[in-house]
Amino acid sequence: MTISIIIPTLNEATHIGQLVEYLKKNANKDLREIIVADGGSTDGTPQLASTAGATTIIHCPEKGRSCQMNEGVEFSTGDILYFVHADSIPPPSYIHDIQKSVNENFPIGCFRFKFNSDKKLLKFNAYMTRFDKMYCRGGDQTLFVKRDLFEELNGYRKEYKIMEEYDFIERAKEKYPFKIIPKEVIVSARKYEGRSWFRVMLANSVVFNMYKLGVAQDTMIKTYQRMLS
Repeated sequence: MTISIIIPTLNEATHIGQLVEYLKKNANKDLREIIVADGGSTDGTPQLASTAGATTIIHCPEKGRSCQMNEGVEFSTGDILYFVHADSIPPPSYIHDIQKSVNENFPIGCFRFKFNSDKKLLKFNAYMTRFDKMYCRGGDQTLFVKRDLFEELNGYRKEYKIMEEYDFIERAKEKYPFKIIPKEVIVSARKYEGRSWFRVMLANSVVFNMYKLGVAQDTMIKTYQRMLS
């Protein structure tokens, strides 16, 4: 089973080169391509991704991870799609782990995560990602999905500008088992820099509940930005 990696980006010059080089270094013959789907970066992200060895750079006409990830899939050829955020580093064995999960009849899943920080409260966040609850999920954990399942669900909903991965996972879990691989992705703690843990967690909780109540996307985005500012 071959794997296509899709990375949505917007001004990720700090992280993208390191990520692409790492993914290539720890890949094997089953990695078909690394696709960077850029939403209009102005900091040289696409050029840095290309220099680091990304297979394909897409300049997406629409910003937003949903549209960018869907666009990336259009250029992919692998049997398994693996969506990785630019500030996340999967475990070195990521390809083997994903293939093993699919062979165990899990067509979709993710890893646990831990932050690149020693703060105790962030370790609590990381611990929670081992549980199969929607409020413990997030795109930072990276997401793998078989191509046929992705196509069956018509991909990410393009109207979703926030919480797109939650929506996709929920739709998938209605029909298929979901695997949480017991290894950790390393995630940047940049969201917590200059903000209290409580403020970020409150914002996350409020928006998650707004999503469950069906609140409009733009309202959720404005609320989240306001709470973090």
